[in-house]
Amino acid sequence: MPLTQLNLFPGETTAIWVSIDVPNAQPPGQYEGELIITATRDVAESTAQFLGKSERHQLYRELKNCLDVVEPIDGKSPDELVERVNSATSSLRRVLLSPPFSDLFSDNGLVDMMDEDAITNLSIRLKLNLTVWDFVLPATPSLPAVIGISDTVIEDRFGVEHGSSEWYEALDQHFKWLLEYKISPYFCRWGENMRVLTYTCPWPADHPKSDEYFSDPRLAAYAVPYSPVVSCGDTAKDYLQQEVEILRTKNHWRKAYFYLWDEPLNLEHYEGIRNMAGDIHAYAPDARIMTTYYCGPSDSPLASNNFEAFLKVPEFLRPHTQIYCTSEWVIGNREDLAKDIIAEIQPENGEEWWTYVCMGPSDPHPNWHLGMRGTQHRAVMWRVWKEGGTGFLYWGANCYEKATAPSAEIRFRRGLPPGDGVLYYPGQVFSSSQEPVASLRLERLLSGLQDIEYFKLYASRFGRDESLNLLEKTGMYQGPERYTHEHMPIDVMRGEVFRTCRSENNV
Repeated sequence: MPLTQLNLFPGETTAIWVSIDVPNAQPPGQYEGELIITATRDVAESTAQFLGKSERHQLYRELKNCLDVVEPIDGKSPDELVERVNSATSSLRRVLLSPPFSDLFSDNGLVDMMDEDAITNLSIRLKLNLTVWDFVLPATPSLPAVIGISDTVIEDRFGVEHGSSEWYEALDQHFKWLLEYKISPYFCRWGENMRVLTYTCPWPADHPKSDEYFSDPRLAAYAVPYSPVVSCGDTAKDYLQQEVEILRTKNHWRKAYFYLWDEPLNLEHYEGIRNMAGDIHAYAPDARIMTTYYCGPSDSPLASNNFEAFLKVPEFLRPHTQIYCTSEWVIGNREDLAKDIIAEIQPENGEEWWTYVCMGPSDPHPNWHLGMRGTQHRAVMWRVWKEGGTGFLYWGANCYEKATAPSAEIRFRRGLPPGDGVLYYPGQVFSSSQEPVASLRLERLLSGLQDIEYFKLYASRFGRDESLNLLEKTGMYQGPERYTHEHMPIDVMRGEVFRTCRSENNV
């Protein structure tokens, strides 16, 4: 296992999240290991010694970050200057609280060390037992989970200009990092009336990077932009035609979709979708258009009540949408309504039903808000499987309040439930690392997607109905208000899948 250094003061605590990445070629079997936490040296020893090169480099990067944040002040507004000073203050405080200065900090009487906090040579040893089974999860997720990344948040926080080499580099870093979590990221830029420009690859289709992105087996679906991502000489329609004609010749075209408008509310919005979809289908009749919605057009009721009008949206939008992506909030705790929605979809004509969560549904239903239980986060994907959706969308993973420094404090957007639209954090907020930091909710999203692979394997052997019976009989998930609060039923489910599928192989 890798070696990591943790810096804590007496009386301070920290949480440790351990993820074990099992290579595809790892032989099946039982593996044992240990997680060992040892006090490497006491305060007096650490401060008496000359700082090593790595520690000096760490301090250098922290202090340089302060200068980088504060120095470019020409033309900045008072609010932005205050934000930059606050960010620099946080970085300086982090430096002063680091181990090289801990003895000085103690001399000021700011640390109250109790007897049980005294440095000892004892180690904390945590034994790990790992079972590797003899089947491999697919490289391409069976269920596409498309997650939005705001490019404007990246531009503002990291100070990169749209279309610059630094901008491409920043987006490339985010894309590659997020792929490790089995999700299919798309970058997005919001327009008027919830119109949205979405794209998975910032480079055009004739660039080598395009094939590199779209051919990656970890990517289950990718968004194609309706108009140029970076300004060019082509008109929007010329650009669209060129992109589509190139992508349609590729094997990965089956992964492509267009996401044009988020949650249309009235006839004008729906007509906008129809017009853009018409342009796309003129060049590619087999293109997939995705529309997210939770209601029909408010100014032209499609039925006598809201839910019936909601059910009529596929009929109203056909043939201008192929992926009908609905809010789980509409279903509430009425799982039977999912069957009504599916009944309106025409899979024989290439139509699909996807779902999404955002501000709603709220507790106790599965979602990714802060304060919810771990299994509640993980159950977002269990719900998708049980209700029969074939894909999932989440509107944003980095949608914090605007900031103009990488290390600026993370603030959730006003008016949204805490955590909504945020699944990871910039590494610079916590240290000098340039790599993003995953939230526990993102880790649980990954676990939920892996759970779906177990359900799919079980269903491939015994049928979908039996996979749903397994969910219920293990007590893992029965509905949006009835799911386990403990981890044991998940282990029972996975063990049952392994045992029965192995037995089936041995027959």
